Amino acid sequence: MRTGMTDPSGEDRAALRRRMRSARRRLAPAEQRRAAEAAAAQLARLGLPRPRSRVAFYLPMDGELDPGPAMLRALRRGCEVFVPVITAFRARHMRFVRWTPELATRRNRWGIREPEGAGIDGRWLDLAVVPCVAFDASGMRLGLGAGFFDRHFAWLAGRGAWRRPRLIGLAHDFQHVDRLHRADWDVPLWGVVTDRDVYGRAAGFLRPTPREASE
Repeated sequence: MRTGMTDPSGEDRAALRRRMRSARRRLAPAEQRRAAEAAAAQLARLGLPRPRSRVAFYLPMDGELDPGPAMLRALRRGCEVFVPVITAFRARHMRFVRWTPELATRRNRWGIREPEGAGIDGRWLDLAVVPCVAFDASGMRLGLGAGFFDRHFAWLAGRGAWRRPRLIGLAHDFQHVDRLHRADWDVPLWGVVTDRDVYGRAAGFLRPTPREASE
């Protein structure tokens, strides 16, 4: 079982999930807003999302870092913005539905907000920004444990020619851990963006801030 796996720290995944989820729920609203703006700025330093691209984010819950500022920036850049919608809970299937700020949503059985719509498969996205419960510097991600994202993007873990979308995790910086064990079903991320830094392969693509460029 996934929840029984122990990572190098000696803490099993279930305990790590509880600890990280509790920590992010304790953040004050002002701290959450600052983290959301800072993470959007870090994503912009990667040149992402690219103008007029198809990009997926998520609608936050349970203290997850809010991608809202990055979503609005994507819309200003002419992007098509999508969010995940679960279509079959038992089979762990989901699609990505086009999103705008005015779009009505409803909460599914897990309390996640979802819009209505036909949706598209993740293969047609250019970028997918996914939530993390914990992550390490190599791009390994610990999610809630249901496996929706890993199942949906499983082809990216293979050696096929189809490499879209680029997967980026979004998290508070305190969710960074030394190392996560990679399970057979895990799909590594291209990088992880936090309110303070960028990790993984994405770190090599950071653009300097205006201040850094002038020094």
